[in-house]
Amino acid sequence: MKTRRIGTVEVSAIGLGGMPMSIEGRPDEARSIATIHAALDAGVTLIDTADAYHRDANDVGHNEALIAKALASHSRGSEVLVATKGGHLRPGDGSWTLDGSPEHLRRACEASLGRLGVEAIGLYQFHRPDPEVPYEESIGALRDLLDEGKILQAGISNADPDRIRSANEILGGRLASVQNQFSPAFRSSEPELELCTELGIAFLPWSPFGGIKRAGELGSSYAPFARIAEAHGVSPQRVCLAWMLAKSPTVLPIPGSSRPETIIDSVAAADLVLTPAEVAELDAA
Repeated sequence: MKTRRIGTVEVSAIGLGGMPMSIEGRPDEARSIATIHAALDAGVTLIDTADAYHRDANDVGHNEALIAKALASHSRGSEVLVATKGGHLRPGDGSWTLDGSPEHLRRACEASLGRLGVEAIGLYQFHRPDPEVPYEESIGALRDLLDEGKILQAGISNADPDRIRSANEILGGRLASVQNQFSPAFRSSEPELELCTELGIAFLPWSPFGGIKRAGELGSSYAPFARIAEAHGVSPQRVCLAWMLAKSPTVLPIPGSSRPETIIDSVAAADLVLTPAEVAELDAA
């Protein structure tokens, strides 16, 4: 597996997004663990999760606990960088709410430490800006957790260029990653991707195929991805991830998966080399 860097840590160029294994429509635990183990067997050393990846009000942190269980039962579990997030909440009615207060983020981090069974979280990310809390206060909480050794690296999610610069300044130049939505259907994060490339900050595209419900339609919705996939004898999804990797050395896609076969297909994108002409065609798709 080819590798890339998140801050000071070298990880697989393709990660695994854990959300589909814990929200509405989630599979049984056995299939989820088989998916995580398949990812590890294929060389994945980056798994993204969040305390808000759960379905019911009483199972906060479901995905974190699931990942911890899967890693504990695999010989390569200790090699994985688990990236989790705080600042989002799910009341259990299908909605997503926000709490970016320093007090909540500290409590959330402590709870995540317990569920993951670690003394320090490898990468802790502020999930989404809270309009009720000054951004500087939320990022200040991450800085404090970093200084105290509760987290080893700090990241942000759903941030615009101004917030990326602000977070990096507040963290004293230690911003390790930015996780934003980016896909063939959602390209408005190009400025953030370019800024991360300029600053050497890892850029983690979430929903790289356009979301759980649209992932299977990528080829039919975007003809160039289907055409290039056919030329290489691979899936449009694999082409999509290879395209993202080709855009910048700081990009690390984290496709969500809940089946062993889909993450295995995604991981193979790290070895798919697209020509400059193909990348340009996909950029214009």
